Amino acid sequence: MPLNITPPLINSSNPWATSLSDLRTLYKSPYTGAVTTRTCTLQGFAHDDAIHQYTFFDPHDFECIHPFPPASDSTSPAPAQCARATASLNTLGYSPLPLSETLRNVEIVSEEVGWSGKGWIVSVTGTAGEVRECYRLVSLLREKVVMHVYMEINLSCPDISGKPPPAYDQPCLLEYLVAVREAKRDYGGDVKVGIKTPPYSNPRDFGVVRGALMQSLENGVAPIEFITATNTLGTSLLLQPDLNSESGKSKEWTPTLSSADTEGIGGLAGSPLHPLALGNVRMLRRMLDSEEALRGIGIIGIGGVSDAAGFNRMRSVGAEVVGVGTALGRKGVGIFQEISFDGKAKL
Repeated sequence: MPLNITPPLINSSNPWATSLSDLRTLYKSPYTGAVTTRTCTLQGFAHDDAIHQYTFFDPHDFECIHPFPPASDSTSPAPAQCARATASLNTLGYSPLPLSETLRNVEIVSEEVGWSGKGWIVSVTGTAGEVRECYRLVSLLREKVVMHVYMEINLSCPDISGKPPPAYDQPCLLEYLVAVREAKRDYGGDVKVGIKTPPYSNPRDFGVVRGALMQSLENGVAPIEFITATNTLGTSLLLQPDLNSESGKSKEWTPTLSSADTEGIGGLAGSPLHPLALGNVRMLRRMLDSEEALRGIGIIGIGGVSDAAGFNRMRSVGAEVVGVGTALGRKGVGIFQEISFDGKAKL
């Protein structure tokens, strides 16, 4: 098994894994096998509360909607309490903290804890050249801590130099895989690497991943050890009635969230994503198992897991490790204890 994560339950890269306080709280939970940071860039993302927001909502009737622009004095949103709001939508970007600051926060928590079997998954993104530099910096962190350190490359968001997500384009994906291979050769290769993919809806997209991985083989070995599936589902929109203050009747529908382009379109996560995420994990596992050189690549399954049943479903379709995102935002770090103590979770 390529990943040494026990128990096989983690947080996904999300807004609730941004600050030093977030990472400290997540790391101290005894119910997770690793902590994933929010996706970082080398310079940090230019966050703006006015256009980078998120909300939880009831996927059945769209009630219990809570728009949350992250507080201006904090890098981390506060959990929302609503039992029916099992879905989320966000127009957020990457971490406002540069990678160097996130790595320093990881180092601080590691120094506080001392030796621990719990690892760190540092989520990064950028151009292929920038990802190569990210690997160098993460490798330096690996020399300073005694925990396992992994690097996840988020290739499923459209915020990289105005390009479409690299995970949809075979030549572009191959460029990143080659950069990883070269970075491992130049900087020691002690840090295991994975790629985070979008929720594919076209079976041909899995062929893109397979083709790029096969082209990236060197001496029969792929440059990555795991795939994280999936990210949020883009091009999603929530609307709310714009009430007439005099009559109380709706005149028109307006976006629930703000966004840079004013359309309020963002990434969907939580329970509505779960079936698609399960399908992606199963298809990826079958694709990897179809090639001897790729069978050793593990999968971190993410998407709509909020209880033991969801955890078990993810494991049953081939996820070696299961990640939690929206449910963490809703319930806080206690969600991991809920899943673990359910009695039905096959940890």
